Amino acid sequence: MHLSRRNLLGSAAVAAVPAAPRHDDPATVRPRPGGPAAVSGRSGPGERATAPGGSRRGEPVRTGFERLAADGYALLEGRRVGVVTNPTGITRDADHIVDVLHADPRVALTAVFGPEHGFRGTAQAGGSEGRHDDPATGLPVYDTYLRSGRALADVFTASGVDTVVFDIQDVGARFYTYVWTLYDCMEAAQLAGLRLVVLDRPNPVTGREALGPVLHREFATFVGRQPVAQAHGMTVAELARLFNGEFLATPVGLETVRMSGWRREAFYDDCGLPWVPPSPNMPTPDTALVYSGTCMFEGTNLSEGRGTTRPFELLGAEGVDGRWAAAVNGLGLPGVRFREAYFTPTFSKFQGRTVGGVQIHVTDRAAYDPVRTGIALLVTARQVWDGFAWRSDDWIDKLTGSARVRTMIDAGAGTDEVTGAWQDELAAFRRTRRKYLLYK
Repeated sequence: MHLSRRNLLGSAAVAAVPAAPRHDDPATVRPRPGGPAAVSGRSGPGERATAPGGSRRGEPVRTGFERLAADGYALLEGRRVGVVTNPTGITRDADHIVDVLHADPRVALTAVFGPEHGFRGTAQAGGSEGRHDDPATGLPVYDTYLRSGRALADVFTASGVDTVVFDIQDVGARFYTYVWTLYDCMEAAQLAGLRLVVLDRPNPVTGREALGPVLHREFATFVGRQPVAQAHGMTVAELARLFNGEFLATPVGLETVRMSGWRREAFYDDCGLPWVPPSPNMPTPDTALVYSGTCMFEGTNLSEGRGTTRPFELLGAEGVDGRWAAAVNGLGLPGVRFREAYFTPTFSKFQGRTVGGVQIHVTDRAAYDPVRTGIALLVTARQVWDGFAWRSDDWIDKLTGSARVRTMIDAGAGTDEVTGAWQDELAAFRRTRRKYLLYK
């Protein structure tokens, strides 16, 4: 029964992937042991970059998994494979890559590793699915959430894999925990003596530029382990190269399978790929567009829209009225307007209570700056609502990467002052970031 299921799904999987590229297409770059940090278009220490991404307008976007499959999974041949993924790890036909790989006799898939929210996505924020066997495949599923260093390396070792594959859709924000799951997996794979393969996917809010404050190391947590800008403007494969070249004490044996057809200025709906919510409160690419700014409201006593159909686009609290929308509209922020809004969250802050606030309407995605907009919303909320308060655990400091945003707003600083304070560190991050970009 088990074998016949593999054979049946294996036939479907072959039909689901594009035709194999020409033999001169993948252009493998071999690692240079002990070499310098990676530069644009080249590999860093211990890294081999496979299937370079194209940038021709009109070319379909093929994810790293599609490129891997089109090459007959040659990169995984003879390996005992474990996959770090969640519901976003799908083909363009919406089949999960774990189901596809498990069904294919060319791949020895022996384990799955689930991040926050779990492999199949059944857990809410701050939760995971724990150790279990996947009902669909029978594969053992190991929980990576809140595990790092030697503890995570021990999980990898116990699973018996020799190659860890990472394939999760990111949303472009430093405090979205999947990028730090990637970092932790890289560190743990190095400690366990394993190889790590990153299958790339688009940054849904473009990869044009990095925005916002850069994390200060003394504020490192699972919502930011290393000095990265709040909106990093990178893909997960590019971040893996950055982590390997700048932050890991000993680089892991890293291979990145790039996309083809992706352009840095492309938003997710330009890519022709199905969207799967990466987490329960990230329902659409529109959510991702505002998230790197409005997630800062998690650090306040206002609702960030959890428990509504528009999380992170709706913000509010009891006692807030139309003055807030008027105040922030009065700033003339580019590419965005704000509507006075009232809503009743079904869970999280203000559960079952009607609150007032704003709904964000992005009118020009190219002009919109989510982090600057988030700061403007914080500044004006504090000005118009006398109930405004930060969370008592200084969560805002962990989200923004330092105490600066909180202390400046408390001191009465305006949007320009606050955003101006991080420009030097942002410029330095942008220079470092440039060395690790894979796409034009």
